Amino acid sequence: MVILLKLLLAHLIGDFILQTDRWVREKEEKKLASGKLYLHVVFHALLTFIFLWDVKLWYAALIIGITHLIIDAAKLLLQTPKTKRLLFYIDQLLHILVIIAVWYLILGHIPEFSLSQKQLLLLTGGIFLTFPTSIFIKTTISIYTPKTELEKDDSLENAGRYIGILERLLVFIFIVSGHWEGVGFLIAAKSIFRFSDLTQAKDRKLTEYILIGTLLSFGTAIAIAIICSSFLP
Repeated sequence: MVILLKLLLAHLIGDFILQTDRWVREKEEKKLASGKLYLHVVFHALLTFIFLWDVKLWYAALIIGITHLIIDAAKLLLQTPKTKRLLFYIDQLLHILVIIAVWYLILGHIPEFSLSQKQLLLLTGGIFLTFPTSIFIKTTISIYTPKTELEKDDSLENAGRYIGILERLLVFIFIVSGHWEGVGFLIAAKSIFRFSDLTQAKDRKLTEYILIGTLLSFGTAIAIAIICSSFLP
């Protein structure tokens, strides 16, 4: 675990501390012709070697450096203004996967990717509370068409969906970990934030629509969490 933490620390320093915004802009403008791209890769390799501080593990720094170059180069070539955010997350995920692979390579054994019954249960419950539950709630309350004085441009696109997903996952985590007080805090916090929206709307149908959606969201999360908890050892 110490080796993994060293590899992650080297990545965080190389990608987020030593790499300045000016470097990022130059890489995006010049792409593979940018000298900062290759200097950035060299920094990563050196940081990995320094943190491991073992000549016998030179190959780990080499693997990190080469794969970092390939991943960053692919991101720069494929990146557009619309895909920039998505590719950032994919880029970081690939770097972390490489780090984990190098860690296992250093340890000298191949990991067994198997999940226990408890892990599968929690994973299934958590996934169900994301987009499947959003679709379920949206379908359930689709018979209502509330009026609202708020313009579409006044809110972030799909913000409600992602807020619902996050709140359900938090409720799920709080309950399976035995912290019901966290659920009460979430309900109180959302009630405060929603109060201003409901008073501005001045529409009873919209108020009822939001309340139904909120109760369905919290209710589903609580029910799934209780069901999963009942099967946990």
